[in-house]
Amino acid sequence: MKVNVKNVELSYIQYGKGQDIILLHGWGQNIEMMRPLGDFLCKKFRVTILDLPGFGESEEPKTVWTLEDYVAFLYDFTKQVHIKNPILIGHSFGGRIAILYAATHEVKQVVLFGAPCIRTKKGLTFKEKLLKNAKKLPGMHHLAEKMKKYIGSFDYKNATPIMRNILVHTVNLDLSTAAQKIQVPTLLIWGDQDTEAPLEEARQLEKLLVDGALIVLPGTHYAYLENLPRVQMILNEFLEG
Repeated sequence: MKVNVKNVELSYIQYGKGQDIILLHGWGQNIEMMRPLGDFLCKKFRVTILDLPGFGESEEPKTVWTLEDYVAFLYDFTKQVHIKNPILIGHSFGGRIAILYAATHEVKQVVLFGAPCIRTKKGLTFKEKLLKNAKKLPGMHHLAEKMKKYIGSFDYKNATPIMRNILVHTVNLDLSTAAQKIQVPTLLIWGDQDTEAPLEEARQLEKLLVDGALIVLPGTHYAYLENLPRVQMILNEFLEG
C-alpha cells in the first residue's frame, strides 16, 4: 500500500486484527526484514510494517531529516491510517525512532532489538585520524571528501548525499534523556556478539528505563532473526502479559 506523508510517498503493509503493532526496520533495510515477526504477530494483532523514508520502495526525504523529523513523520502516518496507542517494535535505526517516539507520544509497549541509544566516545582509528589531518591541509578538502567515502561505514558509503547526512545526525544523537521519559513497559532483546550496538550499551539503557528488561540472546546485531522461534515466544509472553 502507498500513502503520502510529509510530501514523501510511503510504502507499507498492514494485516491482521486487534491491538496495533508497528514494526520499524533498521538502516538500509526494508519491510522484508520485519516480515518474519509480522507474519507471526498478525495472528493476534493488527500489524503495520513500513519501508521507512529513504528505504525499500518509499521515497527518500526531499531534505535532510533529523531523527525528530522521522518521529513527526511516524506520528502523522498513524493519524492518516487511524492507529492509536500502538505497540512499537524497532530494530537498530527503527529502534532509535521508537525510543524518541515513545518518549513524546502515547504508546502501549516498546520492544527494541539492538537499538543504539547511548553515544559513547570512542578513540579515532588510524584512518579517521588521517582524514582529520588531511582536512587541515591547504587544497585538500576535496581529497578529504573522497577519503571519507572510502573510510566510512558500509551504510555511509552506500547512501545518497541526503541519506548520508541523515545517518551522520542519527549516529551522533544521544537518546539517554528520551529513554528516561518512556513510561511504558520496554523490552530489550540483544545479541551477545552485537558490535553495532554493544551489549554494555544495552545494560546502560536498561538502567535508564522506568520499566525496562533486557534479554540477551546468542547472536549478532540481527539476533532477533538468528533466534526467531525464541524471540516469537518471548514476544508472545511480553505482549500478552
